[in-house]
Amino acid sequence: MFQKSQSAGYLVNHMARLFATGLHRRIAGLGLAPAQFMTLLELWAEDGLTQAQLVERLDVEQATMANTLKRMERDGLIERRAHPGDKRALQNWVSERARSLQEPAIQAAQAQNAQALEGVSEEDKATFLRLAHKIIANMQDG
Repeated sequence: MFQKSQSAGYLVNHMARLFATGLHRRIAGLGLAPAQFMTLLELWAEDGLTQAQLVERLDVEQATMANTLKRMERDGLIERRAHPGDKRALQNWVSERARSLQEPAIQAAQAQNAQALEGVSEEDKATFLRLAHKIIANMQDG
């Protein structure tokens, strides 16, 4: 018989939903949604990425990323400009508004992580992160 308490997929999915809900609650006051935050994390690290680069880095569907970028442009979080080397592509640049949200948004995410890992030893945190990376790699390879 299937026991959800023993299912890695069920537990990880449940944990991911709780993380996303908590993050959403923490960043909503900044005018950000979780999909916008993860996109901004990539652009804060390397401004000017194309939609295709973001799709690859975030492992999301092309249509999902297109909609996210459209909303981000509408909300004044990014500016889209023609790519100088590829007339078909647009580069996505962080706006001043989004740049001003970087520190508070990252602090909100860190607070969510701290809440989730409260009472977990440093050794167990390191093990959890190592295993999470391994499981993600297994899923991406297979």
